[in-house]
Amino acid sequence: MAFDLVVVNGIIVTASDVLPLGIEIGIKDGKISCLGSSLPRDANTQIIDAKGAYVTPGGVDSHVHFAQDNCPTGDDFTTGSRSAIAGGTTTVLAFASQEKSETSVIPVVEEYHTKATNQSYCDYGFHLILTNPTPEIMQKEMPLMIEQGITSVKLYMTYEPMKLGDSELLEVLMSARSLGFTTMVHAENSDIISLITDRLEAAGHTDPYFHAISRPQIAENEATYRIISLAELTDSPILIVHMSSEIAVKHVRKAQTRMLPIHAETCPQYLFLLSERLKGSHHDAFEGAKCVCSPPLRHDPKDLEAMWRGIANGTFTTFSSDHAPSSYDHPNGKKLGLKSGIMRYRDIPNGVPGVETRLPLLFSYAGSDKDSRLGLQRFVQLTSSDPAKLYGLDGTKGNIAPGYDADLVIWYPEEDLKDGVNIEQKMLHHGVDYTPYEGMKVKNWPRYTILRGKKVWDRDNGGILGGMSDGKFLKRGKGKIVVGKTGGEVNGMLAGERDYWV
Repeated sequence: MAFDLVVVNGIIVTASDVLPLGIEIGIKDGKISCLGSSLPRDANTQIIDAKGAYVTPGGVDSHVHFAQDNCPTGDDFTTGSRSAIAGGTTTVLAFASQEKSETSVIPVVEEYHTKATNQSYCDYGFHLILTNPTPEIMQKEMPLMIEQGITSVKLYMTYEPMKLGDSELLEVLMSARSLGFTTMVHAENSDIISLITDRLEAAGHTDPYFHAISRPQIAENEATYRIISLAELTDSPILIVHMSSEIAVKHVRKAQTRMLPIHAETCPQYLFLLSERLKGSHHDAFEGAKCVCSPPLRHDPKDLEAMWRGIANGTFTTFSSDHAPSSYDHPNGKKLGLKSGIMRYRDIPNGVPGVETRLPLLFSYAGSDKDSRLGLQRFVQLTSSDPAKLYGLDGTKGNIAPGYDADLVIWYPEEDLKDGVNIEQKMLHHGVDYTPYEGMKVKNWPRYTILRGKKVWDRDNGGILGGMSDGKFLKRGKGKIVVGKTGGEVNGMLAGERDYWV
């Protein structure tokens, strides 16, 4: 049998192994058929020569915001997914967001299908943001969502239009326990943030830098401890998204050592950027608005080091972009926070772009040389295999093995990019007008991106080769627990005590 595509001369990296040079990848009908040497080919077989470079699974970015109504100047599925494949990401999981006034999530999901169908360069799925989790939704509509392949929800502990109280959080966690969907949580204490914000505003401290002052680490620390406690009470696996605080991460680590199924995520901005980026320049006093995101950028390089430790030691399960951009130089973008020369950080849309730069930034620190902070296998775990497992895509995405979709990233041989790549806004493919990583140097960049056996990105020959209809909706199964296990007892409760009320 001849293959449709054979990748040769690559060093294949999976979540567990770095295979020796010379193993070929045989692809047939969009799937990886086999790994081996001297694979059969004929005149119709396409050959891609990796030239001794690393070959990793296509990236799975499990936290992106595309086509969000509250972000009208941000990326839609077309521009966001185009940016994804140019950065080596072949799968994104975006958010279908319920409004508080909506009493059904079915129209919400239908709307997002309309926004994404035939509009995506890469494969995609949906998380459901629940802001009004009525009994009707949890008992009747969530089972339908799971049947349709939407097997994860996101909950907010902050933001007035979206936050849930503890009783609502508990009800959703109980439903997750019984139905088996994955629960993501944005953990910050809303009342702490509200009080400080009001007092800062009263004192006239409203420029973008005070966004970081208004959301201190203790707000994340308290909410993280609280949601872990609620998850332990209900015996529910959770993932805490975009973590930025060392103490909050220690809460997660401690829970994991007790074998609780508590997963954690961090993002590039919490590895590379500090709160000083929120200060304006002498050219533009408002420029710090570009880096307003929540949780905010932290103050001390030690905070960045703490996130790197979590990356290296296994505390973090996923490394996602939290791509949530708004254009800067637009009256309905970041400059909503600048009216008549007055800066008000509370009106600045939250979020930064990052779906295209996520893989190159982390790959720059993966390997075995003196500057590396994580191994290549750990890089694959964080960016591809573990998010695929956690969100019900194991067996399809996130690995280079027979039966998986032929989603691959082929990097440059090291000698071809001796001077690295300088990140510049003009080279990126997102739909907004800046990158917070402007001027940063990375050591490599995806040379080719392959989606289900089709070359969709060739950096040296045309860039984007794929089309808007290449991306397919992914009907996901129930996610796997990557860390810990369910079935444990709660500290301080009798064995079987939970059975009285579950």
